Amino acid sequence: MVDLICCGAINWDINLFMDRLPRTGEEVPVREIQRVSGGTAANVSVAAARIMGPGRVAFIGALGDDGVAERQLEILRDEGVETSGIVRIPGEESGQAYITIGGDGENEIHTYFGANLTLGASSFQGPGISKLVTGSKVTVIMDPPLEAAEALAEVCTRNGVTVIWDPGVYAEEGLDAISSILRNVDYFILNHLEFENLLGTSDPEEIGRVLNSHKPGIKAIIKRGDEGCALRECASGTTIQVSAVPLERLGLEVVNTVGCGDAFIGAFAATKVEGLDDMSALRRGCAAGSFKATRKETRGGPTAAELKSLLDEWSGNII
Repeated sequence: MVDLICCGAINWDINLFMDRLPRTGEEVPVREIQRVSGGTAANVSVAAARIMGPGRVAFIGALGDDGVAERQLEILRDEGVETSGIVRIPGEESGQAYITIGGDGENEIHTYFGANLTLGASSFQGPGISKLVTGSKVTVIMDPPLEAAEALAEVCTRNGVTVIWDPGVYAEEGLDAISSILRNVDYFILNHLEFENLLGTSDPEEIGRVLNSHKPGIKAIIKRGDEGCALRECASGTTIQVSAVPLERLGLEVVNTVGCGDAFIGAFAATKVEGLDDMSALRRGCAAGSFKATRKETRGGPTAAELKSLLDEWSGNII
């Protein structure tokens, strides 16, 4: 039995570090190549496991029939993530992402989803995976195909499991395509640009008005990068704002923003598993995302001790 489930993409990341991102048609030299495990949902599972400890977080996803898959499983197990919910797909390549990263930490991501796209409604019917899901307290659904997201959210709702959903690239399908899934979601997460693309606004009040018409009482979380985040409680009509950690004031430097959102969600979900309130979860999420920005690796989220240390230092530097 585990407390937190993370379902969605797992990719092998090829990170290309350069002085700046190229303009269209321009060639820019690559200073360093880094090949690491990634994928949004897998990143979240690792971020949460580092905070919660081994054996409490499980990842559900699909890998191909290749050497990448073996390495991915080994890495997740080393991080304390339960891997029995991962299926291997014969004849498919594991997911891969090619990421360009400029000197200021900004990035562009090009993803080949591969085996990730094989997840569907039937993926959660086996007794092993079903037991993982129904025995959990919180499930994070990142960006599996919409059919899989809908089926998993329904199972979670029937069993009283809190559902956190970030549709990622599937938000581009439009509100009509995801509205049936929203009915079984407790926390709906996107960054401010994705909300603007989906709803035409990143204003918390407007976001709440639209989403509440599809799922009364749903909570919307708007990730704003180095400006922090906001949570709109659609039932009460209130908005919680949390600023980002002032890294420069604390003597820290942004190195790579890839994976910051995943670290945020991992810490937020881990906090909700422990039964703490939304403000505490948002603040821990912001701290984890900020911590990750100071690390080159995609999975650079903090341990529980590192998170506490940053939170304490942040509190001591509030003006």
